[in-house]
Amino acid sequence: MMVQRKISSKLIELLKSFPVVTVTGCRQCGKSTLLKNILPDYQYVSLEDIDIRQIAQDDPRHFLSVYSKKVIIDEIQRVPTLLSYIQTYVDSVDECGIYVLTGSHNLLLMQSVAQSLAGRTALLTLAPFSVEELKSASLLPESVNEMLYKGSYPRLYDKKISPIDYYPSYIKTYIERDVRLLQNITNLSAFTRFLKLCAGRCSQILNVSSLAEDAGITRKTAESWLSVLEASYIIYLLKPYYKNFGKRIIKSPKMYFYDTGLVSFLLGINDSSQIESFYMRGALFENFVFSELLKKRLFAGKTDELYFWRDSNGIEIDVLEEVGVDLYAYEIKASETLNNSFFSNIKKLKDLAAIRLENAAVIYGGNQNIPATNFSGAYISWRSIT
Repeated sequence: MMVQRKISSKLIELLKSFPVVTVTGCRQCGKSTLLKNILPDYQYVSLEDIDIRQIAQDDPRHFLSVYSKKVIIDEIQRVPTLLSYIQTYVDSVDECGIYVLTGSHNLLLMQSVAQSLAGRTALLTLAPFSVEELKSASLLPESVNEMLYKGSYPRLYDKKISPIDYYPSYIKTYIERDVRLLQNITNLSAFTRFLKLCAGRCSQILNVSSLAEDAGITRKTAESWLSVLEASYIIYLLKPYYKNFGKRIIKSPKMYFYDTGLVSFLLGINDSSQIESFYMRGALFENFVFSELLKKRLFAGKTDELYFWRDSNGIEIDVLEEVGVDLYAYEIKASETLNNSFFSNIKKLKDLAAIRLENAAVIYGGNQNIPATNFSGAYISWRSIT
């Protein structure tokens, strides 16, 4: 079954306004499938193909003469020098919707795009399936525990692959191809161990020194490896809210993964039934909800203006979202039971942060949705994050 991706309408809209649209995102999140499906009249070429890549590297002008109009160029970061030639070509043609570029490496790709295609390309980020996409295709797992365990990578649903078969292959491919391309990491087993340690710290304030010490590496190496995980869309570092309300606030980011299925595998979970009593179930649920809030913005083509708040007294709001001049606040609770005490931190900060209760919500592990009132924010089921 083809899952309708929420990002499709934004991509088609941008192709009418820009000569180039660049789609980034983690490996195997469905970029190529999406583009081939919604742009059937576009020619597709992948720079993963060694022969094609050689032509693009050795004779870029000839490459662009062959692939000149309505072309999807996959894994563009493989030949970053091609971007300068694309810039010259699209400037001479002066049309919209000429190329769609894709890549799995934010760092390599964005450096090259910033240099060569500034003002000429729109940028979109794809991620694994969202809850809304899975629900629309009648593929949403029955229980929240199954959702946390399985994750959202398309191949799990398209090919009905078991998570315990999928994720070892995914990690092996990711490390052998993407990590080596991004950085010359020689000790791949140490990097894998580092990745597992990061999984054990999902939804937590990032302490780089502690992480480095536990991994047996220097702080500088830990920072470098974190940048690799960020650049390849494995982890996301959520910044604290940048406005200081006259209080001492935590300045370190919180670390989340784009997908909880990958986290579950890295933590050694091999069945969804283990999630229920797992000591990190709350952290996994928080990670899952945050990734859904992030996908909602990314798939709409919006910047990722999401933050968290924690002050020196330990008062925390899990996620703050800026929407124009309004500030939305979300608390994340794995509990299936409604409890008005979940709003206590939001109520403590609502006047200071100018948060209206109608813009506040608890996203929780139950199935019931309750709208906001004058005295309380809304309750949103994990099944209804849209």
